[in-house]
Amino acid sequence: MPPEPLSDDVVRARSLARYCRRAASYDSTCGPTWPIRERAIASLQLQPGQVVLDVACGTGLSLPLLRAAVGEAGRVYGFDQSPQMLARATARVDAAGWQNVCLIETAAQALKLPEAVDALLFHYTHDILRSPAAVDRLLALARPGAMVAIAGIKYFPGWLAPLNPWVYFKNRAYNGSPGELASPWDRIAPRLTQWQWAPTQFGMGYLASGRVDDPSGRER
Repeated sequence: MPPEPLSDDVVRARSLARYCRRAASYDSTCGPTWPIRERAIASLQLQPGQVVLDVACGTGLSLPLLRAAVGEAGRVYGFDQSPQMLARATARVDAAGWQNVCLIETAAQALKLPEAVDALLFHYTHDILRSPAAVDRLLALARPGAMVAIAGIKYFPGWLAPLNPWVYFKNRAYNGSPGELASPWDRIAPRLTQWQWAPTQFGMGYLASGRVDDPSGRER
């Protein structure tokens, strides 16, 4: 029988410890995935004046791109559970003097916002995507029809599958629940419409998008 899934509390504790150790050097490791970040943000199709949520924003690397897309009239929210990571994001915002970027230290499962968001960016947020409670909470903060972009790591397919133990341990360096990499989007994809995904990094990554279900059926 497969092992029992870890509780969100256990996963969070593991992740917090790992990001505490990695916060100082985190930005220097993100160069290889920078084009994927840019593609994910572009797929949100943000417009001036919109409100966007950067899920598990980390050190805030996505914040300049998100703010540029929504402009002075828009708003960017970001949250992270790691105080060490969020301190670096806060320093980035303070240095830029952005008045319309709001950062919150919290777990995804407990996030509260003063307004609904038009778009959500999940950039390498594996633990959050594997938590039904986190997915429920974040989608509840979105307007019907809100755009969602997701980038992350997954197992290699086909003849590259023998490399997957390496993928697992690579993911384990950051995430408290590093497994379930065959289709890491399978808890959020059924909640979205217009779902699509494509492989990145020769199959070790993926880039996906969709829209929060709109019960009214309105086209957006």
